[in-house]
Amino acid sequence: MTSANKMAAAPMGRLLCGMSAPPLLSMGLQYSYNLVDSAFVAQLGENALAAVSLSFPITTLMNAASIWIGVGVNVVIAGYLGRREPERADAAVTHGLILALLVGALLNALSLWIMEPYFRAFTGNADICALGVAYMGICSFMQIPNMVHIAIQKMIQATGNMVGPMWFQIAGVVVNFVLNPLLIFGLCGFPAMGICGSAVATVTGYAVSTVFALAMLLGTRQDVRVKVRGFRVEPQMIRRIFALGLPSFLMNALSSFMVTLANGFLVSYSDTAVAFFGAYFKVQQLIVMTVNGLIQGVLPVMSFNHGAGDRARLRSAFCWGTALVTAMMALGTAAVEFFPAEILRAFDASDAMLAFGVPAMRIMVASYLFCGFSTMIATYFQAVGWVGASMGIQLCRQLLFLAPVMWGLERWLHLDGVWLAFPAAEAAALAAALALMARCHENGPACTGRKEER
Repeated sequence: MTSANKMAAAPMGRLLCGMSAPPLLSMGLQYSYNLVDSAFVAQLGENALAAVSLSFPITTLMNAASIWIGVGVNVVIAGYLGRREPERADAAVTHGLILALLVGALLNALSLWIMEPYFRAFTGNADICALGVAYMGICSFMQIPNMVHIAIQKMIQATGNMVGPMWFQIAGVVVNFVLNPLLIFGLCGFPAMGICGSAVATVTGYAVSTVFALAMLLGTRQDVRVKVRGFRVEPQMIRRIFALGLPSFLMNALSSFMVTLANGFLVSYSDTAVAFFGAYFKVQQLIVMTVNGLIQGVLPVMSFNHGAGDRARLRSAFCWGTALVTAMMALGTAAVEFFPAEILRAFDASDAMLAFGVPAMRIMVASYLFCGFSTMIATYFQAVGWVGASMGIQLCRQLLFLAPVMWGLERWLHLDGVWLAFPAAEAAALAAALALMARCHENGPACTGRKEER
């Protein structure tokens, strides 16, 4: 059975498990590495952990831009394959690679330009500022390989091949994981580079993933390929890639805003509070982005069947995906709820950090189930072309609701109000998402029917 026929005819539960397992595993490994990376850096001191924590918004924004291009081209390719237009899918591959290179270079330069004023705006601690600038001065160079390998990953996933992209992402993770302690602490004859060693390991890992990704796309037989002969730049296709990937960008970029917003409140309390939130955010990323790996397997199935006009399978994919996402979020909630102290001790947490960090984690983890359900609804809207609705849900989750709720609760409950703002905003966003879904069902074919776009 070909990849296209598989997405059109395979039993939905088995299809989604097969499609989702590889990206789920690769995302889980990627963010497990990120968590372990922070645990290594924490051993250099609380200032080093705070510097990496303050770097999160920049690196998260860079990753969000990579996912923007990648998901946009994924949805475009899957739609063309569903309509049996392979030539158009190949043209989308070429456009995606060009955009990845150009946007990656732009963001690399922008990151280098803003980093020093950025760190000075968030801390008066000269040591934290110096460590942050040194770390991001190297990490900025991850962006071009990051953009290219994620774009290729999404291109291949759009064909239903979820296993191949898993391997080149795992290759980068393994390189990262091995190099991190060697370069941070100077083991096995490597130089002791401290926080800069972590950055070098990160850039090297992304570069390795990119080499493997290019080898797979250009050197092996895939259902899509780079179109060179007769290729011409199509502004309309570029607009579609940007538009269809925009909700995924917002989902990830707004988490950058969320960290920046929280840090803006936390710096007035202590550097320890900033370091704690950075550690917690790594744990949250591990859970949420692993679930996002599952969603990556659901999105091309929904997009394919939307392109094919099969509304029954589109809805079946959504229902199965929602059930799987909810189950995974429940497991993540239980892990954080029952073992917060053990998690924080992995980051060499001080007694002061444990004192407010343990109850804070138990408060914030209440947001996970709301987050999973509303994100799945946003992904459904993305697959059927309701980009505005998908973006609206993400904006509500991490900006329109979170900012005023955090401001109000912090004034009322001080530090506890910052933690409570997360589940409160996620619950309100879920209510808005359910209202939009009800409206979508009322509109019937206008929402879920086939939309021909070229």
